[in-house]
Order: sequence, then C-alpha cells, then structure tokens
Amino acid sequence: MKATEAKLLDFLRKSPQFVIPIYQRTYSWTEKECKQLWDDILRTGSNDDISAHFIGSIVYIEKGIYQVSSQSPLLVIDGQQRLTTVTLLIAALSRALDQLDEEKREPLDGFSPRKLRNYYLLNPEEEGERHYKLILSQTDKDSLTSIVGSREQPKEYSLRVMENFKLFESWIAGCKDDLMPLCKGLAKLVVVDIALNRDQDNPQLIFESMNSTGKELSQADLIRNYILMGLEPQLQTRLYEQFWRPMEVDFGQEAYSDQFDGFMRHYLTVKTGEIPRIGEVYEAFKVHASSTKTAYAGVEALVADIQTFSRYFCAMALGKEKDPNLKLAFNDLRELRVDVAYPFLLELYYDYATGILSREDFVAAVRLIESYVFRRAICSIPTNSMNKTFATFSRYLKKDHYLKSIQVHFFQLPSYRRFPNDEEFQRELKIRDIYNFRSRSYWIRRLENYGRKERVQVDEYTIEHIMPQNENLPTAWETELGIEWKRIHETWLHTLGNLTLTGYNSEYSDRAFTEKRDIPGGFKESPLKLNKGLGQLDRWNEETIKERASRLAEIALNVWAMPKLTTDTLEAYRPKATASGYTIEDHPYLLTGTVHELFEAFRKEVLALDPCVTEEYLKLYVAYKAETNFVDVVPQAKRLILSLNLPFSDINDPRGLCKDVSDVGCWGNGDVKVGLGSLNELPYVIGLVRQSFEHQMGNGGY
Repeated sequence: MKATEAKLLDFLRKSPQFVIPIYQRTYSWTEKECKQLWDDILRTGSNDDISAHFIGSIVYIEKGIYQVSSQSPLLVIDGQQRLTTVTLLIAALSRALDQLDEEKREPLDGFSPRKLRNYYLLNPEEEGERHYKLILSQTDKDSLTSIVGSREQPKEYSLRVMENFKLFESWIAGCKDDLMPLCKGLAKLVVVDIALNRDQDNPQLIFESMNSTGKELSQADLIRNYILMGLEPQLQTRLYEQFWRPMEVDFGQEAYSDQFDGFMRHYLTVKTGEIPRIGEVYEAFKVHASSTKTAYAGVEALVADIQTFSRYFCAMALGKEKDPNLKLAFNDLRELRVDVAYPFLLELYYDYATGILSREDFVAAVRLIESYVFRRAICSIPTNSMNKTFATFSRYLKKDHYLKSIQVHFFQLPSYRRFPNDEEFQRELKIRDIYNFRSRSYWIRRLENYGRKERVQVDEYTIEHIMPQNENLPTAWETELGIEWKRIHETWLHTLGNLTLTGYNSEYSDRAFTEKRDIPGGFKESPLKLNKGLGQLDRWNEETIKERASRLAEIALNVWAMPKLTTDTLEAYRPKATASGYTIEDHPYLLTGTVHELFEAFRKEVLALDPCVTEEYLKLYVAYKAETNFVDVVPQAKRLILSLNLPFSDINDPRGLCKDVSDVGCWGNGDVKVGLGSLNELPYVIGLVRQSFEHQMGNGGY
C-alpha cells in the first residue's frame, strides 16, 4: 500500500481514468451530502486563511482491469461517491462558465470551461470509454458520460446522478456570476491517495476498515462487495450480470436503496432462524456464508439463492406479483405495514414457487396473516411479539397438510401472541377509534369491497362522519342525540358505527341526519354497501350507531376471518406432552423450611407472568417454559439458583447480581445465572426473570 496526500484536482489531472468496479454500490449521495460538500467548498474558498480542506481518501488498485501500462485505469475501492460528486460539480461549473462573457469565463487560472473538461472530466486524445476520466457502473455510467459529453440522457437514466447535477446547476446559478469562491474552494480540496498492490493487499479488509466521509455504506452494499470483490474478474462479472444486476433492476433505483437491506435481513431470518439486529445484517451474512453447508454449495449457489428470494420479495413487497388474487392479497397486507411477516411469507412463496403449496392455499395463508395482524391492531395487542411469531412459524408447519397446520398454529398461539377470537374482535371493533387508525383507507376499503366482484375505488371517496365532527354541534344535532348528546358525541364520533364513505362530503357538511339522507346523492341514493340501511332510518342517535356497528362488525368477522377448527383437528395437531417422571418430591430442598417458602412465592410470581407459562420438574432443576425454558430453578440448601435463558449482554441488572455463565458448564438453560436467597430479593429477581420471558416472547421489537 502507498498512501500520499494530494490536491484532488492534481490527482484527477494526472490519473488516466477511474473505473468503478461492478461490485461497488451505485452512486447514492443525496442532497444532504452534496450540500455539506458544497458548503465546505464555499467556506474554504471564501477564507484565504484556510489553505486546504480534507475530504477523505481515494483507494484504488493500480493497473486496474485492463492491465495495459502506466496509463491503465485505476479500479476504485473506496471514494466513488466523492469522485462522482466532484465530477458532477465540475461539469455543472464548466457549463455555467460557458454561458458567461468571454472575459469572465476563467475566474481563476485553470478554471476555464475547456480546461475544466480536458483536465478533470475527459481524456481528449482518447476515444470510446477511455475518453472519460470517470466510468461508473451500470445505469450511473451512461448518465454521467451523457452529462460530461453534453449528450441527451438515456431513457433509463440514473435518478441520483441527474438530481445532484441539477442541484449543482441551481446552486451555481445562485452565485450570480461570483464563482471565484467556488473555484478557490475546489482548488483547495485535499485527499489521501491510497494505491493498493493487487498481489499484497487485501481490498476487502481495507474496504471494511475504511472510515470514509459521506454516506455510510448500507448492509447490502457490504454484502455485495463481500460476495464479489475477491473473485476473479471473469467470474465476478458473470455473477454480477447474471444474478446481482437483475436484482437491482427488479427493485428499481429507489427501492433498492430503501428496501434491499430489509430484504437481506428477512432472507437471513429465513435461512438461519435467527433475526439479525438491524445494524448487524452484514456480520450475520458473513457467518451464514462461511457456514459449512453454504460454503460447500459455493458462491454461485449462494448469490443465485439470494436472487431467487429477492424475486419473491419484490412480488410481495413492491407490487410485482403477476397472479391477480395474490397481488391483491399482498397489496392489502402491505397497507398494514407488517414487515415482520416477510420471513414467513418468503418461505411460503418458495414452497408455492416449487409446487409444495397451492396457489389457493397460499392466498388463504396470506389472508390469515392479514386477519391476524388487523385483529391484533384493533384489540390493541402490542406488536413487538410478532417478530419471533413469524420468524419461528415454519417450525410448526406440516407440509403434507400445509394450510391446516398454519391455521392450527395461529389458533393455538398463547397470550399476547394470540389470534383474537370473534368475541374479542367484535367487541373492540365496535368501540375503538378507527377514524384515526393508521390505515383508515385500508379497513374501510376492505369492508366496502367484501363480496364484490366490481371493486369500489375508495380513494375516490372521503370518509364521512354521519354525526358531524364539529366540537360545537348544531342545535338540531343536540336535539337529535338527546340530553346526553355531549357524552354520545365524545364516545361514538370516530367509531365504526358512525363512519361511512361518500362522494358528497362538502354537500353533507354538518346537516341534520334526515337532510343527509334525502338530498340528491344522499344516503337513500347511495350505491355503496357501507350505506346500506341508512336510507330507511328516521333518526341517528346512540342506539342506531350501536346497531349499525354491530351489523358491520358481523361482516368484519368474514372479512378478517379466524380459523375455524374442530376439537378433533386441534387435538391431532397438539404437541404430545412428554412427562419427565419427576415431581417436587425429587427435590427435598423444596419441601420444607425457608427454601420451600421462597420457592412457593417464586413459582406463584412466575406462573402469574402469563397464562402460557408452564412448570416442569426435571431431575436436576425445575423448568418454567413459554415456548421453551426461560428460567430454570436449581434448588440449594439455603437459596435458589436461577438460570435465565437470554444473552448476558441483554440483561438489565443495575444491582449487578447476575453472572455470565456462557462459557461455564452449569445446570439449566441460558447464559445468565442469579441467586435468590430471601423474599426481600424476590421483586427484583422477578424483574430479571420477566426480561428473560419477554426476550423469548419477542418483546425486543423487530
């Protein structure tokens, strides 16, 4: 490695060409990063006391991909974003200077339009791609060469390249011909020029360790580089063009930037059964890629598998599904914004694509997920347990009876993972404020279109409060509602019974109910199913609101249906209990004295954590389980030793009672050990146990 400090413009001028390898991310700087660079340049150029401004390093491999001579292109490992941004700025500056009077076209020596182009943008004596100083990859390449070469943009142009070029054009125009500070600032930019030796330096390790300025690399950027960077150029190019580039195209420029990281997280969850932390997807991927099974299959099988699952993700999450019934189901699910369901959905899609799961059962499974999520939202059940619910769902599938096993598992989910039953769902739906529900157009569209073949486009209508929203109700409405009008208004205003759809919102305004009913286009004439029955009513009050809510809630039970299963079916799928054969009698310390009293108090608190908690006596300890053991109790003569089943780094223990036993052999399950020796310690220790329980149930969010 050779590292030297250099003025950026000198570095650009002396270098024959920079080529961005195919494994690098596309150009991704936003207005935020461009504005920071612009401000730094102007600040530096406006102050003669500032001699230089450092903008980071440019890391490249000498004798890049062409292996020609000392004039070979330089393969850029780090610095693409800065090189591209400065190139766009210089291109915009050269165009602006071209528009000035001849005597003003070179505000600073070396900054005429011709010199800017021939020194920093072009190789004037070369042809073809060698004509350009900077060659980007894929879509970005054609857009940048079109700008630098003053040609029309390609049909599929790079959004980022064009947006940032136009930004610089507008900012330069705002300088009102005073371009001296800009030119001076550009002349003061300094970089560290780092040249690598292909035979001696490891580009991947250097790439990972760089603390570059500008926009941070995404997890997906790191993953792509990890896969492709170390390969022979021919294989690298083939894998990129055959697998990775099609993924970028399928996602599209904006979605690739916004959602590819999320997809990779879902993919790893499917493959490993573990949910990577948001900022640790790359590290989790390296572990997966180096696992025996994955490594044996080879890098081509790995990248092909990623592409396969990315197609499924694009179909579900980006609206690219071709089958109309699946497309509609995915669209409805997307409106609920349930990213946590994608790992399970990816596995379902794989089985659908490979013929294991039928299309009809796949649609039914997606609708079950939709019902599960919506019912829980209406019943205000916390969402933070759903990550593990979906991440571990596939463990309970019986693929010879695919849909039935999904229905059974949903039905049997315990406690705050539960699938709310019809009674709970109806009760909450009738009284909940659903006007301010995060996806109000979703639920009202689903209700209106249930059973319709000719679907109503709900976005062409507005939501109407039959009883008006006005805080100060008109006198006619106070009379209509009766003596308790204020309570009725506060209680039922935003609830199911009082909400409907209309195309006549402005005409309805806060008119009395009978006027809303009888005006042209009123409830009597409405073709909408949600308005059925309103045209036959003479009054609108608490009783009619509740009656309508009950009727709509009955329909909702079919829209967001719960699995209907017989007792025999549930029994057939219920896990068979395995009796350990041990009882409390096998633990003599628990039978008498202080430890007996302590244990009884402890078990009472633990079993009260949740109805799903079970107790099992084993040979060496007593286990308390939700999905599996979350705390195990090892009885001793004078105290209880507890094993908590969660990573030591995740325990919040301000008193410092817990010990890390991850590398120590001990009875029980988990990395955390804590002692319980008195009733005074019980409340604090139960707080620790609760953390282990909630960790298992997924209360860490997604």
